[in-house]
Amino acid sequence: MRDQLAKRPRFTLAFTPTPLAPMARMQAALVAGGHACPGLLIKRDDCTGLAGGGNKARKLEFLVGEAIATECDVLVTTGAVQSNHARQTAAAAAAAGLGCSLVLIASVDYPGPAYATSGNRLLDDILGAEVEIVPHSGNVLARIGGALERLKAAGRRPYFIPPGGSNLTGALGYVAAYLELADQLDALGASERTLIVHASSSGGTQAGLIAGRAGRRGGPEVLGINVYQADAAAMAAGIADLAARTAEALGVPPPAPESVRLGDDWLGPGYGLPTDQMRAAVEHIARAEGVLLDPVYSGKAMAALLDLIRQGALAEYERVVFLHTGGMPGLFAYAGEFGPAVRI
Repeated sequence: MRDQLAKRPRFTLAFTPTPLAPMARMQAALVAGGHACPGLLIKRDDCTGLAGGGNKARKLEFLVGEAIATECDVLVTTGAVQSNHARQTAAAAAAAGLGCSLVLIASVDYPGPAYATSGNRLLDDILGAEVEIVPHSGNVLARIGGALERLKAAGRRPYFIPPGGSNLTGALGYVAAYLELADQLDALGASERTLIVHASSSGGTQAGLIAGRAGRRGGPEVLGINVYQADAAAMAAGIADLAARTAEALGVPPPAPESVRLGDDWLGPGYGLPTDQMRAAVEHIARAEGVLLDPVYSGKAMAALLDLIRQGALAEYERVVFLHTGGMPGLFAYAGEFGPAVRI
């Protein structure tokens, strides 16, 4: 499988391997609260280094590599207004000397005054992307098609990247990440009875991890936390399909159906909408470990991890790795959700 990955076009963007660190203070706090807690580690994919870091850098290495190999000169993608993927696509385009066109959808009904201008949205402009905002009720596919046609008419060669970079090419980034993480755990003698927990949305990260595990013929299990859509069954089916196609492309056995695990109790009122559990998790980890999560993805995934430990649902595992997928710039767009701690 490593040989097959090495044959794929790739443009280096991420600082890897990213750190794998203990969360000792968080673990101690859970034990002190009377909870049986597995060993806790955090995989710092917020430290990939591309314009604030995050998991999309790994996907974009393969996507940009393919764009360059096919002689494209401008990246086109879409996402919500505060899309981490859009911000990192703009950064990847700049790093590779390509143009970037973003079609952003006003799909999150969040009233915060900084939402439309701060956080990732501010960085899109600083990074030089051309940005078009589409109302939630608008015809998004038509607007994307229009952007592609305008670029072609201007003599450009656009390369379209789906939301989250979640296609077969993008998923290869997390096949490689799974192998990297498994190697790190092996070096610690900690690869058995281990669970990887991460935020799951457009599905490419989870599909890549699952395909990586299938290709490695075992290793840490994978649990995605749904932070994306109400229809979890449809979401899981999409992840399973992408994982199977990714494995097939790499010439490895298809993942077992039961390998697609999706926690579905922490989405709250919808994608991008805050929950009390998310706020508590973001503040708890920041103050216990000095680690900043984001309000849309990793904050909800950490809320799930804390709940599962408190419920005793992870007792079968010796350790849990929390995969930090990044997104810290989004905190500034949701600034009203967090306040100063009261010191006595």
